[in-house]
Amino acid sequence: MAASQTEVMLKVIEALEELGSPYLVGGSYASSVHGIARATMDIDMLAAIPAKHAAALVEKLGPEFYADEQAIRNAIMAKRSFNVIHMQTAFKVDVFVSKRDAFDEEQLERRELYVAVRNPERAVYVASPEDIILSKLRWYRQTDERSDRQWNDVLGVMSVQGEKLDFAYLRRWASDVNVLDLLERALTQSQGEPK
Repeated sequence: MAASQTEVMLKVIEALEELGSPYLVGGSYASSVHGIARATMDIDMLAAIPAKHAAALVEKLGPEFYADEQAIRNAIMAKRSFNVIHMQTAFKVDVFVSKRDAFDEEQLERRELYVAVRNPERAVYVASPEDIILSKLRWYRQTDERSDRQWNDVLGVMSVQGEKLDFAYLRRWASDVNVLDLLERALTQSQGEPK
């Protein structure tokens, strides 16, 4: 029986947890948790992984995954992303290596536990609603503001979370990561913050 995308995600998370590497699940998974669910072809994670753990990560993932140790080591050293692919299903997990900057540290500090599977129950850390909004706005800007998926994910989280969002936090970090104009546009489009 083929593994589900959630099972694949949990195997990668288990390997990261065994290495003591803080992580959070972001991307479409997190925006679906906090907003409007949509299908996704891969899983995005942010993780703080030291280069010395590259070999151990590959070993823990085992033959079930295609994971290139040298590519992982290079990505960790350069603070960029790498991916691992589940061989049986071809599901891909993109791991964005924490840059250890203030925003990445804040996201890891504010991550939230979410029950991904019941019976037996298994919780995973996901990005907070505010942090997934900010991350998606950054991706939207980096794709020359052409990704309807990213924009719709932002609006979905805003519409579902509404007044529960921390607007001061959103504005502070949106200014720092250069997406304040996009945040204000999204707030206007999603009916804005409550008065």
